[in-house]
Amino acid sequence: MSVRDSSSTRQVADLFSQGRLTAIPRKAARREQLLHHLAHTLFERDRVYSEYEVNEALRTVHEDCSALRRYLVVAGLLVRPKDGSSYRRLS
Repeated sequence: MSVRDSSSTRQVADLFSQGRLTAIPRKAARREQLLHHLAHTLFERDRVYSEYEVNEALRTVHEDCSALRRYLVVAGLLVRPKDGSSYRRLS
């Protein structure tokens, strides 16, 4: 782990209190760190998830699962077909 990686990990950890996300960061760079963390800790690569499953996973860390889901899709960390019927983490 590089110094930069450990710094990012510490910064993401600072966003949580007792396992819950205290707020969704407004700053894009900080939010992107959080989104990468959530994508890699809550979702398995190449597994297909229903919207319900994505929401339930995100609710384990924050009540605004729809905002987090939208951010994950916009960032390209979760992909979905046009009909929104399923979600998948690519990398």
